[in-house]
Amino acid sequence: MKSRRARARPPAYRWRAQLLLGALVLISLVLVGRAVDLQLVDYTFLSRQGDERFLRVVSVAAHRGVITDRHGQPLAVSAPVDSIWVNPKQILQANGGVAELAQALRFDPATLWSDISSNANLQFLYVARQLPPPRAHAIKALGIPGVYLRRAYRRYYPAGEVTGQLIGFTNMKDQGESGLELEYNSWLTGIDGEKRVIEDRYGQIVQQVDSIRPARPGHNLVLSIDMRIQYLAYRALKAAIVAQRARSGCMVIIDVDTGEVLAMVDQPPFNPNDRAQLLPQLYMNRAIDYTFAPGSSIKPFFIAAALMSGRYNDHSIVNTSPGYIDVQGHIFRDETDLGPIDIATILAVSSNVGMAHVALSLPRSLIWKTLHDFGFGRLAAPGYPGEPTGALLPYKDWRPIRIATMSHGYGLTVTALQLAHAYATLGAFGLERPISFLRENTPPPGRRIMPAALARELLHMMLGVASPHGTAPAAAIPGYIVAGKTGTSWIDVGGRYRHHLYTAVFAGVAPVNRPRLAAVVVIKEPSAGLYYGGDVSAPVFHTVIGRALRLLAVAPDQPLGPGNTLQGPVLQ
Repeated sequence: MKSRRARARPPAYRWRAQLLLGALVLISLVLVGRAVDLQLVDYTFLSRQGDERFLRVVSVAAHRGVITDRHGQPLAVSAPVDSIWVNPKQILQANGGVAELAQALRFDPATLWSDISSNANLQFLYVARQLPPPRAHAIKALGIPGVYLRRAYRRYYPAGEVTGQLIGFTNMKDQGESGLELEYNSWLTGIDGEKRVIEDRYGQIVQQVDSIRPARPGHNLVLSIDMRIQYLAYRALKAAIVAQRARSGCMVIIDVDTGEVLAMVDQPPFNPNDRAQLLPQLYMNRAIDYTFAPGSSIKPFFIAAALMSGRYNDHSIVNTSPGYIDVQGHIFRDETDLGPIDIATILAVSSNVGMAHVALSLPRSLIWKTLHDFGFGRLAAPGYPGEPTGALLPYKDWRPIRIATMSHGYGLTVTALQLAHAYATLGAFGLERPISFLRENTPPPGRRIMPAALARELLHMMLGVASPHGTAPAAAIPGYIVAGKTGTSWIDVGGRYRHHLYTAVFAGVAPVNRPRLAAVVVIKEPSAGLYYGGDVSAPVFHTVIGRALRLLAVAPDQPLGPGNTLQGPVLQ
């Protein structure tokens, strides 16, 4: 019986086998159909979904243009850096991720945790900016979930504080914030590129797909600055500030032939590489941003108006007796009664009485036009951020007391750059050229504001200032003839002049026979005992301009005589 039942089972096994086979065939058909559906019907949709999850468009940082001096020495360059950013949700979910990152960055763990958790709704959060690439990649190699890098560029200034105020600095986004970095920001700024990449689920780029737009670096900028002269000016000005225990100072040097600024230095200095120094009182450019009463350094331009009036020449005599002048009840005095003196003597000894007599004899409109033509009351470098125009009131409001006061350098304000520009115009024999911070390949056309013969005559009158009998014998340069003028003025504090606070100025042109350099030295609040421009500022002019003329291979006016003294200058 048992053997018959065993023989009856095979048909059931065959049925089950057929059923299993059918199921397998059916499943295979379903799988094949699904594969066909995925590969053909839904391919576009699924491919797009995959791309959305792993295909990314990332930016390609473009570096900022390089700033160099006129000889190619770099003054501002962009170095690659990496910033650390996190996906807050990812790093918060990682066990100990925030603490590990804080330790790597040397941050306080509680503070970092608070910053990240308070921004948990974001997908992108910077936690550290502009790290050196080796350090940033070491942190990324820790494999902390949600931690990523972004490449950028950081500005570096090789000359540091020597050019700090002039060049300025950039912010964390590599955009100009002050100085020439701000003025030429659009020229220097590059345009970031874009590319498509495939990232894994940890944010690592595993494949470069294609380039959407290549990065376009910023344009380079070649300045007019000559770093050899810049260093000379920086060292000499710093030494003078220390020796005179002064509050601050600046110096500007202009190439008379081209209008180029060859040097512009400030004290106290500012180092743009140290972001702890990003304070307005440090990075302000005193040569451009700071206005002051020019004192007697303005007198040559009143004499320019006198010469152009036709009433005065180099032989004119002005009677300064009895040593003072009363103007509307205000008394202006000289140190001694100089009696009848010529115009050159008025400048050489800085006679306030003689200057007042000359100014009061001139039409107000002519004085205003002359000062305005020489650049006072208007921008010296249009486009430079924050430059003031200085104060030059309309002449219709002038009374005799204002005219007399202005002729001594009060009642108007100037910047060091304006004053240097005016002396450069005088050195160009009355031809005004625009100020340029960029290297000029050819001298720009100028605008004549004074006949060349009269400008030469005025320069000749200014020679006595740097003579042994003038107010600035310390400005004399062996081998070169200097035309200049001192200025010493009180400082206005809260609308009142403080008679114990001084601004010491020397402005000059050299060599006079064929002027090449014009320079202004301004030292504010010297407190070591000396305060006259001839004592405080003139020695800086002597040191810097004397060496600069030799660096530029400017031929001396005449051979040196015994004891390195001049043999009696004659203007050709």
